[in-house]
Order: sequence, then structure tokens, then C-alpha cells
Amino acid sequence: MFDALKLWRERLGTASKEVGRYSRYIFNGHIVIVLVFLLGTAAFYYQEWVKTLSSDFPVALLMAIILSLVVTISPIFTFVVDPDKVFLLALEERLQSYFNRSILLSFFIGLYLLVLFLGVLMPIYAQVTGSGFHHFLPFLVVLAGLKLLNLYIRWRVQYYVEESTQRLDTVIRFVVNGVFLYLLFNQAAIWLIGVVAFLLLLLFFTYYNQTKNKGLKWERLIQLEDRRMMSFYRLANLFTDVPKLKDEVKRRRWLDWIPSSLPYHQDATFLHLFLQTFIRGGDYLGLWIRLTVIGGLVLYFVTFGYGQILFVVLFLYLTGFQLLPLWNHHQNKLWIQLYPVKEITKKLSFQKLLFVVLSIQSLLLSISIILKGDLMISAVALFAGVAFSYLFVYQYSHKKLT
Repeated sequence: MFDALKLWRERLGTASKEVGRYSRYIFNGHIVIVLVFLLGTAAFYYQEWVKTLSSDFPVALLMAIILSLVVTISPIFTFVVDPDKVFLLALEERLQSYFNRSILLSFFIGLYLLVLFLGVLMPIYAQVTGSGFHHFLPFLVVLAGLKLLNLYIRWRVQYYVEESTQRLDTVIRFVVNGVFLYLLFNQAAIWLIGVVAFLLLLLFFTYYNQTKNKGLKWERLIQLEDRRMMSFYRLANLFTDVPKLKDEVKRRRWLDWIPSSLPYHQDATFLHLFLQTFIRGGDYLGLWIRLTVIGGLVLYFVTFGYGQILFVVLFLYLTGFQLLPLWNHHQNKLWIQLYPVKEITKKLSFQKLLFVVLSIQSLLLSISIILKGDLMISAVALFAGVAFSYLFVYQYSHKKLT
């Protein structure tokens, strides 16, 4: 006899073992030491920055925007797999307890993130309002209820086929959640906060009434679950080989001019291959952009003095270390080995690309320092960044690739 709860426990156990298996490689890496140091330094600068805030700082608006994002983005971990659209389709009506547990698990994961973000933002609220930290627990209780409601709304929206409806729902909930939290953090009248909360309840019951006679969109659920696991596999692939990782290729026409600028001759074969892979394959370009943007924001808002030079080097190391798997991206493709190109040419092409990418990142991070008016420190940071990039590529990565 079919047991939905037993199936859910088995799926949860399988997913936990899969995540735990690769997490050992992630958290054993020396990159964790760098991240701990980075977070510790950022916490020190953050604490010093908070002390400089005055009572006119828009803390309610800042907290409303950030926490509204955390509340609105509500993925539901269903653990469904591709064969389910065939074998579980006939049992859909008996899976209510299965999906309720999935929503509950997703709630506790989301609650952890809420505690984390609220804990980071509360020092700003305490400093600006002078009310201390006694609002933390009431805020957390309200945020928890808001998160649970958003999860149930998100679940009902997944019954719609149209992706435009799902995107519109995300925008609507972000705006309504933002207004609700802004009123909450400004300690507005309870009846006014209740009106906004009623809009969210009305939204849920509207979706519920429109979808209660619809069936689950199994292919959509499977696609979302695959996408989440691929994101985790891409992270784990930075530390060890992940056989289940599927390559994703994105065209990115707006960058076609970069490969076109390279010369077409035999020695540039692997330079073309690695460059096209960096731009279109996996998440290498996205990783580089994210770390560059985060690094630029940290350098502009958090750090000061010669400590900025250290942060430039740290972000270059984080980027370079996570781009090293690009070297093995095509290792299982037999036709690559048929190229009439020497192995040393392949290695030099990879190192050349990595050095250029890190040098460009050094320049962009240095520009963030220039925007603060620290011209001399920016010049030193650029020189240190390029020097570190050279040592990382031609010394450190040389040993790793060998």
C-alpha cells in the first residue's frame, strides 16, 4: 500500500545524504578559512560603520527591502524526480501530506535565513531608533508568519501553467511584503498593518479558489527541483568532480565581440575554447560578475585605509580559486584530445585567460576605491592585484594544474 509519509522520509534521506556527501569536500577546503577571515573583518568594519549612523538613517526602508526579498523568494523543496510525472501522477490526490511536509521543511530553512538577516540588520535598527534589541523576537515572530503565508501562496501559484502569472505574483508579493514590513518597522498603527496583511490573505484565497480544481504541474516541479540541485552541484564542483552536474550553455550574444577579436590560428585553439566556455558554459561568467560586484560594494561601503588592498587580494583569490575548474571542464570529451595542439599550449592558453580575467577584476575593484577618493591606495591596490594575479596564475595554479 502506498505511504506518502514513508516516501517523503526516503526522499529527504536521499537528498540529505547527497548534500552531506559533497558538503564534506566544500567545508574541508582552505577557502573556508579565507571566508571566515573575510566575514570576521567585514563584521568589524560593519560594527564601526553602525556606530556612525544618525537618527535620520532610513533603517525601516532598508530592512523592509532586504527582508521582503528574503520573505518573497520562497522555494519549496519537493524532492520530486523525473519518473514521478509517470508513476505518481495517478496518486496525486494522496500526496497532500507529502507536500505539506515539504512546505514545512522549506519554512524552517527560510526561518533560518530570516534569523540570519534580521540578526545582521538589528544593530542598525537599535542604533538608529535607540530602542535596543528587545524588538528582535516580536519582529521574528511576525516575519515567520509572513514567510509561512508566502510559502502557501507560492505553492498555489505553481498550479498555474503561465510563467507570466508566476513572475507577476513574485512582483506583487514583494511590493505588499515590503509595505507591510515598512509599516511594521516604523511601528505604524496596528489596524494599518492589518489591512496590508489582509491583502496577502486575500491573495492566497484568490489563488486557492482558482486552482483548487487544477492538477499539479509535475514537469514544472521537476524542473525547479533539478535547477536547485544543479546550483548545489556547481558549488560542489569547485571542490571535487561531480558526475551528476549537467552543463548549461547560454549564448550571450552581447559578448560575441570578445571571441571574435581573437586571432584564428593553431596556437589559439584552446584560448578560443576556454574563452567561449568562460562566457557561455556553466556559471563561470556569473561567478566572476557576482564576486566583482560584491567586492566593489564591500570596498566602497565597508572598508577604508590600506585594508582595502587586502580585500582586493582576497576577492581575487576567491575568484581565481573558483575558476580553476574551468581547466577540467572538457576533460571527458574525447574529441578535445584529437586537437593537433601540444599540451603546453593548452596550459599556457588557460593561464593567459585566467590572468587577463583576474587583472580586469583588479582594475574594476580599484575603480571602487577611486570612487571614494583614495587615488593612491587605488593605484597600490591595482599594482598588488595584478602582481597577485600573476603569482596565482603562474605559480599557484601551475602546481594545481600539474
